[in-house]
Amino acid sequence: MFKRLLWLGVGVAVGVVVVRKLTRTAHAFTPAGIAGNLGQSAGGLLDSVRSFVDDVREGAAEREAEIADAIAHGLLITDDTEESEEY
Repeated sequence: MFKRLLWLGVGVAVGVVVVRKLTRTAHAFTPAGIAGNLGQSAGGLLDSVRSFVDDVREGAAEREAEIADAIAHGLLITDDTEESEEY
């Protein structure tokens, strides 16, 4: 008797887990679920673009500071970002 109740409980628990998983999967393919996924993807893409733009601005500001420093010290500016001889 106890063994049957144990297996009944295990079966009910497995059934609940499977139904919940199927419900979540089915919701992902509804229009609302698809719109939610697209919204999350677009938000992640927007964050990535913002991060890239910030990195480019930071790099440009660093390079501008290097060039201004080289000009102030009368150094020749090269493409490899190293200061070379005076002119």
